[in-house]
Amino acid sequence: MMPGSLSVPAGVILAGGRSRRMGGVNKALVPLSGRPLLQHVIDRVRPQVCDLYLSVERPTETLAGFGLALVTDPKPDAGPLAGLLTVMQETASAHEWLLLAPCDAPFIPRDLAPRLLESARQSGTPGAIVRYLSEPQPTFSIWNRSLLPRLERAVADEKMAGFKQFLGVLELAVLDWPVSEPSPFFNINDQDTLRKARCLFET
Repeated sequence: MMPGSLSVPAGVILAGGRSRRMGGVNKALVPLSGRPLLQHVIDRVRPQVCDLYLSVERPTETLAGFGLALVTDPKPDAGPLAGLLTVMQETASAHEWLLLAPCDAPFIPRDLAPRLLESARQSGTPGAIVRYLSEPQPTFSIWNRSLLPRLERAVADEKMAGFKQFLGVLELAVLDWPVSEPSPFFNINDQDTLRKARCLFET
């Protein structure tokens, strides 16, 4: 499918956090079942999108080695909303839809993009987010480029940094995801969740 297709979105993996709960180690690079955590996410997301980008606080040779286009946050510790904005600014001319995923979710669904896209289109809204076990999961979401002006105002003028604030002023579709084990949206934030993920991969 050619870039810019109306039926296949682009994708961005957020990897700009400081990983403070992981002791300052870049969790995207933490090994899990013989591969960096980020590689697990790439392998699951790449088949779902036409182009894949990596949102980072600062580019490094190690991150560049994953073969994705790196998009740098506008400033250190800018927050995930700014990461989404920067990627959308760079891609909106070529892509109508942008799938968002975090770098720390090794069980991310392999059909996340088409299901979110269908949810947004059926509802007539410019995006959709996952809800799992009654909890919104805004980093698992899809966004239409028509949201770019509103996103720019939110970050530049209203000083929003996180998704919860932004979602409070938007009407997006909500996709209730069926429960399964392991959780498709299990994310690794610290050593305890890393140990649990390693156990899940071994079973």
